Amino acid sequence: MRIGFDNALYMSKQKAAIEERIRSFKGKLYLEFGGKLFDDYHAARVLPGFEANAKVRLLQEFRDQAEIVFCINASDIGNKKIRADLGLSYDMDLLRLIDQLRHLHLYVSSVVITQFNGQPEAERFAKMLDKRGEHTYFHYPIQGYPMDVNHVVSEEGYGKNDYIKTTRPLVVITAPGPCSGKLATCLSQLYHEQKRGVRAGYAKFETFPIWNLPLRHPVNLAYEAATADLRDVNMIDPYHLEAYNVTTVNYNRDVEAFPVLRTILSRVMDGAQVYKSPTDMGVNMAGYGIFDDEAVREAACQEIIRRYYRIRADHERGRADDVTLQKIEMIMKQMDLSTDQRKVVAPALEKMKSRHMPAMAIELEDGTIVTGRGSTLMNAAAAAVLNAIKQLAGISDDIYLLSPIILGPIMRMKRGTLGIERPVLSLDEVLLALGICAATNTMVELAVNKLAELKNCEAHASYMLPTGDERTLAKLGINVTCEPIYQGDELYQP
Repeated sequence: MRIGFDNALYMSKQKAAIEERIRSFKGKLYLEFGGKLFDDYHAARVLPGFEANAKVRLLQEFRDQAEIVFCINASDIGNKKIRADLGLSYDMDLLRLIDQLRHLHLYVSSVVITQFNGQPEAERFAKMLDKRGEHTYFHYPIQGYPMDVNHVVSEEGYGKNDYIKTTRPLVVITAPGPCSGKLATCLSQLYHEQKRGVRAGYAKFETFPIWNLPLRHPVNLAYEAATADLRDVNMIDPYHLEAYNVTTVNYNRDVEAFPVLRTILSRVMDGAQVYKSPTDMGVNMAGYGIFDDEAVREAACQEIIRRYYRIRADHERGRADDVTLQKIEMIMKQMDLSTDQRKVVAPALEKMKSRHMPAMAIELEDGTIVTGRGSTLMNAAAAAVLNAIKQLAGISDDIYLLSPIILGPIMRMKRGTLGIERPVLSLDEVLLALGICAATNTMVELAVNKLAELKNCEAHASYMLPTGDERTLAKLGINVTCEPIYQGDELYQP
């Protein structure tokens, strides 16, 4: 991947912008963190050179000034809402994130359960947090929110919410996923701070869309592709254009909500008119980090194609609706993109046709494309990864890395003990077997050490991958897509 983004420059500018916001309010800044705290691989893919954990690295720069408050929607706890990329429920992911931040010596002060209306699962979660010594607060549904500003900014609105006790000048409001109530939490806190005579302000830490890139720039369109299921649309910020005669890009939800949000901000900040546009609210220096626009454009176009394949597969599984599919197809047409531009697609399909078996192709860093096919022993993903690390280690294709002494008992256990009729080895199982063999075989150890070199490689499968293989490929850092085709005729496809 050709580098086109200066991460160090971005970090420097973003830090300076946040420091300026803190100074401007002369008291306390509530900073809403949009997107993922950790592992922002979307940003790393469309801005080659961007560090996936840049947000956390930036928080570490404010370690002595910042505290972190997590929001989680009570209904998401009750419904066991899942983070698709991790397979974790929001409540469990929240606990994971708190642990990760504390391991980095960052101060997580509390958790607020938003939209709480007596949900028993949320009550149990709060009790568990309390027993673990965590400060937990409740925020409640507000009738007429957000349009009925008089009611919202009153003792019957924000006033009913618990006041979250904070002690530092920078309060980061984050969440395990979208629609968790981050903005409402910030505004509620501003209301309570005003009552206590504390001057506090609000800003939003965001990355996409990038306000100082053109509206139809591939990076901004890649954001639309990533949020196609949310119906987000990039648009020119009319408020910024009117106020400054400068064209900037924002997205529809922020633009549509701005008139009401500006009124609420004015009320909870004692009449202060801080922001003239949604763009003003954001702290986003990502555009200044781009030094090779051509490289960034190419990377973003590839991301749009990956999103296209993802949505097609989700549509086939019933996880994405027709409107979402139409949206990504429209973006592909706008950019004049074709699946032929993804180099690993044709080799995977050719392998499938020639061997009449599911297949996968992996493009290595030097451009070499390695393929693997499914068999009675292992699936195509496992075969392709094996062949890839053999290629990287310079091991001949006719040499077997896995010993029958290891594979035999695994296959017998799957068939006999577990009752699996066709015990084909998954990628996870093959990697574990490799790890065992590496302990006594230096050639296998050499191949296993090459797994790290698969990070950022591209892959394509001729079939819809099992969830387990998909997650393992993601852990290896492989950018994988697949055809929207089931592997077999069976209705049960794990």
